Amino acid sequence: MVKLELFEVDHWILSRSSSTVKHNLAHSYCLPRSIGDLQRQTGDSDVGVEAFSPILSKALDYGPMKGSESLRSKISHWYSTESSGDLTIENIITTPGASLANFLVVFALLGPGDHVIVQYPTYQQLYSLPKSLGVDVSLWETKKSDDWKLDLEELRRLIQPNTKMLIISNPQNPTGRIIHKSTLEEIVKIAREHSMTIFSDEVYRPLFHSISKTDTEYPPSILSMGYENTVATSSLSKAYSFPGLRVGWVASHSSKAIDLCVNARSYALITASQIDEYLASLVLSPSLAQGLIERNCTLAKENLNVVQSFIDKNSSVCEWARPVGGPIGFIRFTRAGKPVDDLELCTALLEERGILLVPGRKCFGDGVKFSGYVRLGFGGKTEELKAALEDLQIFIQENYANVPLSTGS
Repeated sequence: MVKLELFEVDHWILSRSSSTVKHNLAHSYCLPRSIGDLQRQTGDSDVGVEAFSPILSKALDYGPMKGSESLRSKISHWYSTESSGDLTIENIITTPGASLANFLVVFALLGPGDHVIVQYPTYQQLYSLPKSLGVDVSLWETKKSDDWKLDLEELRRLIQPNTKMLIISNPQNPTGRIIHKSTLEEIVKIAREHSMTIFSDEVYRPLFHSISKTDTEYPPSILSMGYENTVATSSLSKAYSFPGLRVGWVASHSSKAIDLCVNARSYALITASQIDEYLASLVLSPSLAQGLIERNCTLAKENLNVVQSFIDKNSSVCEWARPVGGPIGFIRFTRAGKPVDDLELCTALLEERGILLVPGRKCFGDGVKFSGYVRLGFGGKTEELKAALEDLQIFIQENYANVPLSTGS
């Protein structure tokens, strides 16, 4: 029997009573939009309001097994605008969200006897799932003291004769840091030398709020790096503000990788929702998608400054490596220079001030690493974020001294 480890971050959020949550800062997506928002936005775009009419008369039969051609064409467009070679729709399959996309890649491309290297810290699925399938997993660890930068020499040391895949995420979860273009180029060079597949979880892409597209280090998709053995996953949930549209995808220049994922997909579902995919194809229309990303980058920048002001004001007890992409950050809380127990901190914040955060050691550190760290989501409404931080400020002044210090690393 395959034994899956408890999915800590989801379990943490699901097991907290919604009645006690006054300020939800555990989310990791940008402010969700409605279909009405999308309709109103069409007035300033190349998509007319009439584009929503066909869904009313569309017969809801099974859709195409690899996903809607219209949707895959839109996804292809976004990759091809920056890729050295066009990514055809035949090299894209859709899924109900990025989590299933990630699952398919790992399930289809890895197995017992393989070795995989996973950038760390990261989303638990990316290392726990391979472990459950009998894959040998090495964590490519980064440190806050080095701004969560990747050490390429450490990557070389981790490579084994049976290393089949390198798993990265860009932007990174939970830190909000990014892998710069020059580092991606070196990673590709190393992967070529060892015939490794690079699997990049790009679910927060292209929400790069703190680096300009004109910057020479602006991170491209892994698919634009000229290396065939690359796979990328993403969805509409994080950067595009439509987590309720359950649409994600797997994309690769490798037809073999896509074929294996298509076969694995057949064991999990026949087709995805035609309604979701129709609406998703509208969301990814060039002008609409660009407008959503620009709006979310503006919101993220504003909210990032709000959180930064809070951290600056409370620098004696908290710090972070300032996020560059995605609406999330990893904050370390200390007292007298020592990390507090982040689980106790998060529990007290929820019980006493109604603030829901994600404890780092429990949800990203296997109960061992990242003591004192919490993940904070800042993709929501600015006024709600300010109210949450005001309550957090009150807690620091009145109750923080009662939070025990951590006994972990």
